Amino acid sequence: MKPYLKTTPNADGFFGDYGGAMLPPPLVPHFAEIVEAYAKISKSADYINELRYIRKHFQGRPTPISYLKNLSERAGGAQIYAKREDLNHTGAHKLNHCMAEGLLAKYMGKTKLIAETGAGQHGVALATAAAYFGMECEIHMGEVDMAKEAPNVTRMKLLGATVVPVTEGAKTLKEAVDSAFGAYVAQADTALFGIGSVVGPHPFPMMVRDFQKIVGIEAREQFLDMTGELPDIVAACVGGGSNAMGIFSGFFEDEDVELVGVEPLGTSSKLGDHAATLTYGQDGAIHGFNTKVLLDDAGEPAPVNTLASGLDYPGVGPEHAHLQKIGKVQYTTADDKEALEAFYGLSRHEGIIPALESAHALAYAMREAKNHPGKSILINLSGRGDKDLDYVTETYGFGE
Repeated sequence: MKPYLKTTPNADGFFGDYGGAMLPPPLVPHFAEIVEAYAKISKSADYINELRYIRKHFQGRPTPISYLKNLSERAGGAQIYAKREDLNHTGAHKLNHCMAEGLLAKYMGKTKLIAETGAGQHGVALATAAAYFGMECEIHMGEVDMAKEAPNVTRMKLLGATVVPVTEGAKTLKEAVDSAFGAYVAQADTALFGIGSVVGPHPFPMMVRDFQKIVGIEAREQFLDMTGELPDIVAACVGGGSNAMGIFSGFFEDEDVELVGVEPLGTSSKLGDHAATLTYGQDGAIHGFNTKVLLDDAGEPAPVNTLASGLDYPGVGPEHAHLQKIGKVQYTTADDKEALEAFYGLSRHEGIIPALESAHALAYAMREAKNHPGKSILINLSGRGDKDLDYVTETYGFGE
């Protein structure tokens, strides 16, 4: 049988029952152009070599794996390791696909990058790519997230991006996506929509996964080199799901490695109190693709809640919905309290301040370690917590 990544998605962008591209007619030819361009340059030695150069000499890849010895001792049971995407340039995994999207835009002759952002990490990364390639950049961000993630708003503006405040609805990630799509329709001739996760119409779930799989490729080789064996469990937080798809991609063919996605449970399991789409959602459509969605009584995307702005989305990448359905990945949750405890714990006991998003994966590892004595857990530490410092300390203090 061919490896999973060689056969999924199909030519129409479906991962089993999920995915596809439901587009307004004006965007159909533009997405067809993206599909054609990606199919061509993804096999181009020139494109691949330039991307490799960027990753090594600009991003600082490969990022290392760190053994979290102190937290492992405190948790008891399994040994916990972290893939350090917080050490990637700009502080998160997002630059992996943003530099690749910028390079794609350059090859297509585009002059502008447009995107949405939640926690601001994708916005910072795309603004960085635009500066690198000499392009304009327009980032749409909900006003609620702009207040929570003010340092990233400053970074985007300093990098030359225009930050568009989104004031509709809940003023968070879903509304930012709506706003960015609306702006893109009028500029699609000259701009590329650099979607920020493994979401959106085809080919973006596939492309972003392909750009992020460098995380899994590196992690598998590094873990073998460090320990002589593969990890027993690989875990990552899941909002849209790009960092998880990145690290999972390195282990799909390893049947003895358990893959775990960790969703944000927020403050409770009540609809509106969390953003755990795979755990509590149902089949539906959002932003031009079929997936699992948290829906209200009217069948519309429901309000969501989590202290991690980057996980604040009522949908999820279609490939995650597929992987859950076929049982290849297991999905669980961590709530705000657990994520905060992990945030403080990693800071105090390992000298690493994590992003609140990444803290959900760490919370899972700290909670479950005792149930897996003699095993190893590798988490994707997908980002650093600089962006969250003001919000956490002003709202919750400095921990105990």
